[in-house]
Amino acid sequence: MSYVEGSHHVTLSVGRAQEDVDFHVKILGLRFIKRTVLFDGTLPIYHLYYSNANGDPSSVVTTFPWAQAGFFGKRGTNQAREVLLSIPHDSMNYWHQRLTEHDVEVTNIERFGQRRLAFRHPSGIEYVFVGNTGDERVGHTGYGVPQEHAIHGIHGIGIHVATPDRMVEFANESFFAKDRLAEEGDVAALQIGNQKHGNYLELTVNRTDDQGTWGYGAGTYHHFAWNASTLENQDDVKFQIEGRGYTDISELKDRKYFKSVYVRTPGGALFELAVTHSEGGWTCDESPQELGTRFQLPEQFEDRREEIFARLEPISI
Repeated sequence: MSYVEGSHHVTLSVGRAQEDVDFHVKILGLRFIKRTVLFDGTLPIYHLYYSNANGDPSSVVTTFPWAQAGFFGKRGTNQAREVLLSIPHDSMNYWHQRLTEHDVEVTNIERFGQRRLAFRHPSGIEYVFVGNTGDERVGHTGYGVPQEHAIHGIHGIGIHVATPDRMVEFANESFFAKDRLAEEGDVAALQIGNQKHGNYLELTVNRTDDQGTWGYGAGTYHHFAWNASTLENQDDVKFQIEGRGYTDISELKDRKYFKSVYVRTPGGALFELAVTHSEGGWTCDESPQELGTRFQLPEQFEDRREEIFARLEPISI
């Protein structure tokens, strides 16, 4: 039977490139592993990658800084909204203090009987730290973040929907979600795949906000990628989704570091089925020690390297 292992990465449309790097690297302590550009279309926009210590699938946050191009989105319902990141349960006080010291407004919230921390990216995107015990993914100790408090990786995705039953049905039938592991008020949690961590889908019933935008635009989620493990399995999952009538699904796209298929879900969120490239993944163009230090370009843009680099705002780490 075809399956999805768990999460692979999350991709966001953010504001300015430097404030995005400062937030993820200098405040959250994530590892900067790749600087390249958007592969689709002709407009050169940065595509920046951050991860835990090892760049594990289920640990990577990627961003498109759209403010320089004047593209802005609108957060709303029928849209992915929250970036859920996994930290040790005992690290809540550390992160509350660190975020506050970096002038990031942070709020204590409770969900499913556990304390969480809610805060925002400079572009407004909602982030939530979720405490987990026994998460073996190794956090990156950047900018003074000690190992015992470092971010393990992705916990999951938060989606706001007006009609949650349609999204639950899609998750169950096409992704074999474990139906409604927990419910609290207007929020239901599901688990997709067999990974122990990093594969939670939290649905919030939201019938009050206007429809959120789905295209590229600063301040909004773009997509959430699930790990399909192999190309054969990716094909099987794609055919399975199409066979259930969800035909708003792309052909295979080669993203150099992984290969991808995209599907628009009935809850509005864009999902990706990703398979890490067999020829090196993140290290196909940089050594493990050099990750994130060189500006990488897709082959179709290589002859425009100097022009493109001159048009992008400089980044300093």
